[in-house]
Amino acid sequence: MLDKMKQLYQLQKQAKTVQKELRDTEIEAKSADGEILVVVNGEQKIVEIKIGENYLSADKKSELESALLKVAQEASEKAQQIAAEKSKDMMKGMGLNIPGL
Repeated sequence: MLDKMKQLYQLQKQAKTVQKELRDTEIEAKSADGEILVVVNGEQKIVEIKIGENYLSADKKSELESALLKVAQEASEKAQQIAAEKSKDMMKGMGLNIPGL
């Protein structure tokens, strides 16, 4: 029983470490033309958005919205992959095998 409690404590400690690493990790995604940049952290929170001058006209509104959505989705997907890898590594380190991770 004491062994299980120690293992749980270690798992919680590692989870907090992974969470901090994810918060501090920044992932960038750019549009194909390089005019739109979205930066998210490992917690999938948007940290920064940059839009090139080329998109800042009323006639490009629809194009900007589409490109921004695509780049934000790409950044979010990259963040999910990184979070999954870090979680998987942590679980392996604890000797746990959780399906799907």
